[in-house]
Amino acid sequence: MTPPAPIDAPKASRIGAFAALGCYSLWGFFPAFFPLLEPAGAAEIVAHRIVWSLVLMAMVLALMGQLRRVFSLGGKAWMLLALASLLVSLNWCVYVFTVNSDRVSEAALGYFINPLVSVLFGVLFFHERLLRLQVVAVGIAAVAVVVLTFGYGHFPYLSIALALSFGGYGVAKKRVKEPPTVSLGAEVLIAAPFALGFLVWLHMVGSDSLGHGAFGNAGVGNALLLMASGALTVLPLLLFATAAQRIPLALLGMLQYITPVLQMLWALLVVGERLDGTQWAGFALVLVAVLLFSGAQFRADRRARTRLAGQSPEGSAGHLAGDADPA
Repeated sequence: MTPPAPIDAPKASRIGAFAALGCYSLWGFFPAFFPLLEPAGAAEIVAHRIVWSLVLMAMVLALMGQLRRVFSLGGKAWMLLALASLLVSLNWCVYVFTVNSDRVSEAALGYFINPLVSVLFGVLFFHERLLRLQVVAVGIAAVAVVVLTFGYGHFPYLSIALALSFGGYGVAKKRVKEPPTVSLGAEVLIAAPFALGFLVWLHMVGSDSLGHGAFGNAGVGNALLLMASGALTVLPLLLFATAAQRIPLALLGMLQYITPVLQMLWALLVVGERLDGTQWAGFALVLVAVLLFSGAQFRADRRARTRLAGQSPEGSAGHLAGDADPA
């Protein structure tokens, strides 16, 4: 009997890193998309994202022959995915509200804080170890967040909500040992009845604060964009789930700085928001932290690949790559 092929931990780590780069880059350009969906409000936009994501995921799962696997998930998996669905829906609502209120820099601050939350959760829940340079990088990033908070002049409630909700989402996703398509399909399946019920109520009754639904009442272009929000939701989430299963939560969190950097550039160059000297200093510290953390990780992965070439697979996992769970 032929033995199973050994797991190439460094290769899995590279795949996870590229998936993280892809999803965070896509999320970085979201501030350019959501204002196009107005006059739909934040709650309506999130509901459409969920409903159209379910339509798309149903087709993907059917084509891949994985529909039955979704409905055969165990109770623990459903509980974790229900938590993930709740947290990511909350994150979406806060994010869309923040961006469409022309507070893109506050949304970016939330995603500057989130990597610190991910690093903390990685150490607490998954016993991930940090290299010495990475500990220094996390300390610098923490100082940067404090500087940025003072730069805004008020406690960033929206930013904190974004950071905690998405950090918790990452923990839940890392605990689910299912293919990304299956876990995401289950997530949107859980949320879809609530989203669809809200949309039906909104169009039939509505309210003074939420309006009466833009879909079908704001032109064909608006309706098509709301439908497209499903695809733009699913693709980065699939990439995120792929990354979460293959790289440590600490690295996943630090790479997330790509998103707020892109969002901040959008806020400065397009929206016209301005930063003072304190805020610029905070972003400079963030850049230093990212370079330190990523450099240490890539050096550790290179050493792991070297060991893999000359050792047995069982002893070849890198310092942090050994915490990953390749699917």
